Amino acid sequence: MRFYHVLITLYRMPVPHSIMAFTDEIREEADRIWTAIVEHPMVRELGAGTLEEAPFRYWVRQDYVYLIEYSRVFALGAAKAPTLARMSTFADLLDSTVNVEMDLHRSYAAEFGISEAELEATEPSPTTRAYTDFLVRTAALGSFGDVVAVLLPCMWGFNETGERLAADGLPDDERYARWIDTYAGEEFTELTGWCLDLMDGVAADATPGERERYRELFLTSARHEYRFWEAAWRQEEWEV
Repeated sequence: MRFYHVLITLYRMPVPHSIMAFTDEIREEADRIWTAIVEHPMVRELGAGTLEEAPFRYWVRQDYVYLIEYSRVFALGAAKAPTLARMSTFADLLDSTVNVEMDLHRSYAAEFGISEAELEATEPSPTTRAYTDFLVRTAALGSFGDVVAVLLPCMWGFNETGERLAADGLPDDERYARWIDTYAGEEFTELTGWCLDLMDGVAADATPGERERYRELFLTSARHEYRFWEAAWRQEEWEV
């Protein structure tokens, strides 16, 4: 899972009244993608507890590969952070992902019969490769605001998915119920709120051109989130 076991200090950044909060501007477009994710057959079956193990095993392995590259994005975000407070938070997120979350991920994978060796040997699927390359390239070449824009869909999308599934009741399958509880839970919701606030704070000081770039980066990342589920559902492999 992409669950961050770290206490986040929420940096409440006031947005000038003359400027609409960036996340309010993109909320309609974001909601369209979150709805598509929740309506995806893999997510519907996960929520109902009827999902077969094979596509979820695939998802767990690919998500592990994703986490490795996602950690690099936190590292690049820390390097580009404009303040010590933001640098510290990104450093905490990096440490938590590498030293806590990935251990928990290995433990969770073991419940599905996936060994640590199998996780380490996982070859990124075409979709995983495309998504992580996009994230790392953006973080390496872009601004701090660009980093925040591409990170936001992972947190916001998973929180929305967890909350919407939880609203329909938890499935009997304890593994899938725990997945939903994780992303609908208070800690992950707090993390999502922090990232939304951070995005709004960064965008409030941005030019119209920068805000449009943030929007495009956000949407690309969010679309990759949908494709990640689709790839797991199809158990995508390289064709040649």
